Amino acid sequence: MKVKTALISVSDKTGLLDFAKRLEKLGVKIISSGGTWKALNEAGIKAVKVEDFTGFPEMLDGRVKTLHQKIHAGILAKRNKEHLAEMKKHSLETIDLVAVNLYPFRETVSKQNVSLEEAIENIDIGGPTMIRAAAKNFESVGVVVEHAQYEKVLRELETKGELSEQLKKELCLEAFQHTAFYDSMVSQYLSKKFSGPRFPEKLSLGFEKAGRLRYGENPHQEAALYKNPLENGNLIDAEQLNGKELSFNNYGDANAAIAIAREFQEPCAVIVKHANPCGVATAQKLSDAFRKALECDPESAFGGIIALNKKCDIETARQITAFFNEVVIAPAEYDANALQELKAKKNLRVLRLKTSGKTALELDFRHISGGLLAQENDSIRALQWENKSGIEPGKEYLNDLEFAWKIVRHVKSNAIVLAKNNATIGIGAGQTSRVKAVRQALEQADVKAHGAVLASDAFFPFKDSIELIAKAGIKAVVEPGGSIKDEEVIAEAKKLGIALYFTGERHFRH
Repeated sequence: MKVKTALISVSDKTGLLDFAKRLEKLGVKIISSGGTWKALNEAGIKAVKVEDFTGFPEMLDGRVKTLHQKIHAGILAKRNKEHLAEMKKHSLETIDLVAVNLYPFRETVSKQNVSLEEAIENIDIGGPTMIRAAAKNFESVGVVVEHAQYEKVLRELETKGELSEQLKKELCLEAFQHTAFYDSMVSQYLSKKFSGPRFPEKLSLGFEKAGRLRYGENPHQEAALYKNPLENGNLIDAEQLNGKELSFNNYGDANAAIAIAREFQEPCAVIVKHANPCGVATAQKLSDAFRKALECDPESAFGGIIALNKKCDIETARQITAFFNEVVIAPAEYDANALQELKAKKNLRVLRLKTSGKTALELDFRHISGGLLAQENDSIRALQWENKSGIEPGKEYLNDLEFAWKIVRHVKSNAIVLAKNNATIGIGAGQTSRVKAVRQALEQADVKAHGAVLASDAFFPFKDSIELIAKAGIKAVVEPGGSIKDEEVIAEAKKLGIALYFTGERHFRH
């Protein structure tokens, strides 16, 4: 495909002048509008103004520039006998290359306190229309949507004199992906701004690739990392201060660890393995919180992911470097000595987490064959618990119950969390029956279970778990309730002297 005429209209002018100069050198006629024409003219590059090409002025504060028959006929005309004859009849020119990038909508709405009016004015109309027209007619027209594509287009024009079929197809695909992504950002922004339905009839999600990953969950699986363009300050934006790149599994585990650490205002340390916590604790000092978290299951903690919710100090750092860990994540800053201690482990990935943002849709998605499951993100909403056994525990037990309840919803179901003194001492995760989860947690806690509390993410279907709990010396239990055998469970708790609270709120995590 020979390129005789190119239309260039770009918001981002990176690489523009070199691109245009090299096209000019190849004898390509350039048509451009607004700021693009001004930049080319000031650089001494000859270009025809769009309004001179169409015979129609820009109008409505620049909202209408390229929306004209001469532009779109020139782009959409097939290079066959019939279309070319019609073009000639109406004295129209064909356009062989369209280089357009779009108004900076994402950059605009990412600014603080941006007005709706400013956001609306940065929704591009003419640009996507030209891009889609050129991509539709890819057999006859090349379409360029980003400055990163300039060089490969120029390389073919300068070496071959035309664009290859393969490159035209590649550019076409990238163009439609580009406009679909752009529209998804507008859709997400306006849905939030206009309080659109939580579950729209047509769901448009736009993500851009943040990078390739070495592999997926297993070495034989290819993988990549994608970012929501309207979400900032979360894991993907974390600054890496040390260590090799994060793996697919690192990202998943780190995300789980951060979510737990954010549950607490007081200093908190979280250790996660395979998306499940194997130790969580809070204390007045972060180093004490980490020590308590590690004591829960030091064997599983080996090779784990650590999240801290306060500035990492040297005492905490020394505990972390005393054994093998994959990742450490902390907010804002690290103590200088602590960072030096952590960096001594060259393969330890050390991340500094920026201020948290929220997802544009605030939904949780899971892929299934043929589609997606979508749900609101889980959160604790129950404001009052009901003491069903009538046995009143001490205040320290209530504090531990609240602590355990915050954590249990982050554990894979069936889930049980044992806690004492604001620290986990036993965790039963991902078991196929609730009593198995209870046994796992009690076995891990061993003698420490005496005087501890227990949280269950869903109801106890039978009284057998209560019998095990009482035998181990557990003093108080919190669970959602809702079993057809609740009365049997309540009666057993009364009989065995256990404080039993119902929340009325289940927290399955599959």
